[in-house]
Amino acid sequence: MQQRALGRTGLKVSRLGLGTMTWGRDTDEHEARDQLLAFAEAGGTLLDTAAAYGDGASEELLGDLLGDVVARDEVVLATKAGVSRRSGRRVTDCSRGTLLATLDASLRRLGVDHVDLWQVHVWVEDTPLEETLAALDHAVSSGRAAYVGVSNYSGWQTAQAATWQRAVPGRAPLASTQVEYSLLNRRVEAEVLPAARALGLGVLPWSPLGRGVLTGKYRTGTPADSRAASTDLARFVEAYLDDRSSRVVEAVVRAADGLQWSPLQVALTWVRDRPGVTAPVVGARTTAQLRQALSAEELTLPGEIAEALDDVSGTPG
Repeated sequence: MQQRALGRTGLKVSRLGLGTMTWGRDTDEHEARDQLLAFAEAGGTLLDTAAAYGDGASEELLGDLLGDVVARDEVVLATKAGVSRRSGRRVTDCSRGTLLATLDASLRRLGVDHVDLWQVHVWVEDTPLEETLAALDHAVSSGRAAYVGVSNYSGWQTAQAATWQRAVPGRAPLASTQVEYSLLNRRVEAEVLPAARALGLGVLPWSPLGRGVLTGKYRTGTPADSRAASTDLARFVEAYLDDRSSRVVEAVVRAADGLQWSPLQVALTWVRDRPGVTAPVVGARTTAQLRQALSAEELTLPGEIAEALDDVSGTPG
């Protein structure tokens, strides 16, 4: 698999990342093992998790598989901090103490002494930005993280954080930003992508398949084994089951029919090769779905089809 530099750093990552949001919850150890093996065999290196995924279950399962399925030094291990659940409620806390304590817990679950990329999961209004970023500096200086980044930041938030880190020698520069980006959600093109380009950040799109909707699986209803049928993820998917999204999906399906590709391959290659994108992060429900995503490595979307998809999806989602 082709490797790309993460922003203006020396860190190289595969141009497709493996997402593990459902590992340890909806994805059991056997399925996770098969997915990791398929990903590694295809040359994939970027493994993305977070302390919040399954309340740490994703990191724990990934840690159990590291060294067994794939060697630690053959992967780029990325995790996030700043989101947790307390008493059944989602809590965001990006204070310095909480972030560093969360990183230490992540390292224990993963069974490693450092991660390759540590990301602030969300922007938190009531915590001073300089305090949050000081945690990133300490993580790098203490050797617990090789590179740092942010996730789900708006354009001005991305620019402010990246500029702050570049303002004084010795601070850890931001390597990347992870944001939702697909044919069904192109909001980041207005400000986030230009900010990332200007400040040298790599872009890691999450949900590049429009939360699974761009595969076409919901065109005639909700499959019983799909994420939209899950109590945990139904609302997450339903946001893209509207008329506008349906029009984009139909365009993707038509393009796929003409190319003799799958809709997944069309949607994934579109976002993978957008200007500024380093690596879409794909979270597959099954190994068969992951293999279909991996098969896109050999494909390049023809320019005229990419332009047609740009046109039909151009209204912000």
